[in-house]
Amino acid sequence: MVSWRKRGIRLFGGLGCLVTPFLLGLGAATLALIFFRFVPLPFTPLMVIRAAQGHGIHKDWVALETLPEHVPKAFLASEDARFCQHWGIDFEQMGAAVEDWQEGEKLRGASTISMQTTKNVLLWPSRSYLRKGLELALTPVLELAWGKWRIAEVYLNVAELGPGVYGVEAAAQFHFGRSADKLSPRQASLLAAILPSPLTRSAAKPSAYVSKRARDVERSIRLVEAGCISAD
Repeated sequence: MVSWRKRGIRLFGGLGCLVTPFLLGLGAATLALIFFRFVPLPFTPLMVIRAAQGHGIHKDWVALETLPEHVPKAFLASEDARFCQHWGIDFEQMGAAVEDWQEGEKLRGASTISMQTTKNVLLWPSRSYLRKGLELALTPVLELAWGKWRIAEVYLNVAELGPGVYGVEAAAQFHFGRSADKLSPRQASLLAAILPSPLTRSAAKPSAYVSKRARDVERSIRLVEAGCISAD
C-alpha cells in the first residue's frame, strides 16, 4: 500500500510540474493578447533572438486598410487560403496533411496564419511540445480577442521577410525600394513566396523555385476569399 501511495504522489507531482508552467504561460499570454488588441507590438520574441544573432531589427508598422487588396491576399494564398473559413485551427487541412503522409508523402505543416501569429507574438521559435501545446491552446483565444482583421494586420507587420526585416512595409523597402502600398501583385507574391525561409530566399533576386512559387501565388490571388479582411 505504501508503495502504491508513493507512486501516486510522484505521478501527481510530475503532472503538476508539467501543467503548472503550461497554465501560467497560458494566463500571461492571454493578458498580453488583450493588451495588444489595441497597441502596435514594439517587438516579438523572434525579433529579440535575431537581434542577438546580429541581424538587427528593421520594421515599420502599416495599417491594413492602407494596403492594396492583393498584398494581404498574396500571403493568404501562400500561407492560409482558408483564413476566412476557420477559427484559427484548420482541422480540414490538418486531416489532409495526415492523409497525404499516410500515403507516403512528406509530412507538411498545416499551420494557419492565426497559429503563426500566435507563435510570432507570444511564443518562441522551437519545435517543443510545450510551445506547440501553448500555440494550439492560445490560437482560439487570439481569434476571439482580436478577430480576423487584427490578426491579418499584426501578421503582415511582424512576419519575418528578410535578415532582420519584419513586416511588409520594411520588406517592400528592403527588397524593392518602394513602400508596401506601391507593391504590384507580382512583387507581393514574391514576398509571400520566400516564406517559410526568408533568410535563405530573396524576393528581389528570386531563385527558380521562388519565381515559380510566386507565379502560383499570383494566379491564386483572385481565388482567395478574403471578405473577413475586406475594407468594405
